[in-house]
This record gives sequence, C-alpha cells and structure tokens, in this order.
Amino acid sequence: MGIKNFQGSRRHQQLEVDIPLKVSDYMTTELITFRAEQSFEEVIEALIHHKISGGPVVNDKKELVGVISEGDCIKHVSESRYYNMPMENTSIKNRMAKNVETIDGDMNIFDAANKFLNAKRRRFPIVKNGILVGQISQKDILKATLKLRSQYWRDQ
Repeated sequence: MGIKNFQGSRRHQQLEVDIPLKVSDYMTTELITFRAEQSFEEVIEALIHHKISGGPVVNDKKELVGVISEGDCIKHVSESRYYNMPMENTSIKNRMAKNVETIDGDMNIFDAANKFLNAKRRRFPIVKNGILVGQISQKDILKATLKLRSQYWRDQ
C-alpha cells in the first residue's frame, strides 16, 4: 500500500488580497484652501499657522482655479518692498499658479511616485468632475509604501 499525502489536494490556491494601490486611498481630503480674492497677508498667516508650504485656490463652487505657495508669497513680498508698494489689500489672484497639473484619484500610487519624480512637485491636487476632492503629497506616497510593505512585501 502506498503512502497518502497528508497535506491534502495540491490544487493551486490563489489568495486574493485587496491591497489599496490608488492615489485616492492615500490622498488628503481635509485641505486648507484659499480664495483668489484673499490678501497675501491672510495667506501668509494661514501658511504659518497651519505649517504648510502652499495650498489650492478654489472658487465658490470648490473648483480648482490655482495654487499658491510660499515661493509666490516671498516673491510678492520681495517685489512690494523693492518697489516700495503696500502689501495690504493685494489679492493672490495675480500671483498664484493658474495652470495647475493634477493627478487622477484612480492612478496607481507607483505611477504617481514616478510623476512626482518627473514633474519635481511636492504635491498634486486631485480633481473629480471639476471639483477639488483632495491632494496627494510626496509624504503620502512614502506613507503608502510603508503600509504596502507591511501588507505585501516580506522582510528578508
């Protein structure tokens, strides 16, 4: 009599693990946003208070109309001091970046990481149906890789 296999049948079992790999799984949805009519002083105070280096500019319908950064503010301060122009009541609408590159929330995070490398940006807004729904940063990508490592990759 032959020896029977005690491991059971050798059917190939494929484990299906639902691992979140989309940008929308890791993006930040609670954003500090600005309006184009806001003054530079308001924006600078908000950047300092919230410890952020920039943020999206939206209209009343929450549509993305631009992005304002610390660099934009510094440039404005520098030029207003150089030309001895008052800073008060100057809105950000003429200084904000208006042609903003966005990322699709359904994009794979590894493709997003590659886009960060090629575009040399620190963050990308995510727009759905014309409405700002979130933002992904380089730090969010790094956090995602740590989560994926614990779920998918093995330590060796």
